[in-house]
Amino acid sequence: MTTPSVLFVCVHNAGRSQMAAGWLRHLAGDAVEVRSAGSEPADRINPVAVEAMREVGIDIAGQVPARLTWDTAEASDVIVTMGCGDACPVFPGKRYEDWKLTDPAGQPLDVVRQVRDEIGAKVAALVADLRRD
Repeated sequence: MTTPSVLFVCVHNAGRSQMAAGWLRHLAGDAVEVRSAGSEPADRINPVAVEAMREVGIDIAGQVPARLTWDTAEASDVIVTMGCGDACPVFPGKRYEDWKLTDPAGQPLDVVRQVRDEIGAKVAALVADLRRD
């Protein structure tokens, strides 16, 4: 069986998608190829998201926001969108999930913690589902 690849996409690739990628790396290890990107990437990761993830032992500080490319999306098995709207390309045969999550940009740490925990639960469910496939 080949290693499945999951692409997390949000607008700035600085908060939600980076937290989701961090959770997936943490929970699945090498069993899943992890990618993240943004339709309009920021120049750096949201420092409050970094702090919230650090609290649960996951370090995303070294990640860099990346622009969503056609090739990255096409090469991914699962594409999870988080508020990127029409900027996210659609490919036949791909598995899509759209997670409705609060954007952590500009939010205080207590709100970002809630977003972090919600993402963690969604990623855990995704990992369990991928293991069944």
